[in-house]
Amino acid sequence: MTAAPHRHFDDELTRLKDRLLQMSAAAQEALDRAVGAVLHRDAEVAERVIAQDPDIDALEVEIEETVTNLLALHQPMARDLRLLLAALKISNDLERVGDHAVNISISAKRLTDYRMIAPEPELIEMGRLARDMLAHSIDAFVRRDADAGRAVCRQDDQVDALHRSMFRILITHMAEDPHTIGAAMELFLVSRNLERVADLATNVAEDVVFLVEGKSIKHGAEMRTPPKVD
Repeated sequence: MTAAPHRHFDDELTRLKDRLLQMSAAAQEALDRAVGAVLHRDAEVAERVIAQDPDIDALEVEIEETVTNLLALHQPMARDLRLLLAALKISNDLERVGDHAVNISISAKRLTDYRMIAPEPELIEMGRLARDMLAHSIDAFVRRDADAGRAVCRQDDQVDALHRSMFRILITHMAEDPHTIGAAMELFLVSRNLERVADLATNVAEDVVFLVEGKSIKHGAEMRTPPKVD
């Protein structure tokens, strides 16, 4: 690759990272607002989250087009190729985070018809953890920090445990008072969506490790012992 095309490629990579950061910020903001709409029974905020989702979708399309053009024009190899493939996958994961924020917002609107029931502390902590995991995974991508990516992956178990705790608490509420069933089902959907956001942040973190080390740690691959060869 000669000097001029190489500069163009580097400029496009910088723009691509900027768009990913912009998309990540939008997804994190949507998630924050959606959880806030649940906690405060704010249908207006929920509507804003839903209305702004096409902005996140548009960023995904732009990133896909940029990656496709760079692959076609420059035919990158090795780490540059892994970077473009990771950016493509991460943009898809961020778009899905936006979708989960919309789902949470829909539940928030429905919850305005019910009185609030526990478990608020678990819900607040799940929202915080999911958002932090997302932010840290994107930061690890920008800094190409595999250790930070692995740290995000380890947090996923905490979110899973909170999701199970939410389920047990909500089942108890429904058993004790059938009038809480509607609210409890919506809160379970909120919890499920937050658990999925944490999974998506884990996907991003795993892609960071692949980008930096060329090594897949998906599905616990790093923890498995290779079979002995006789």
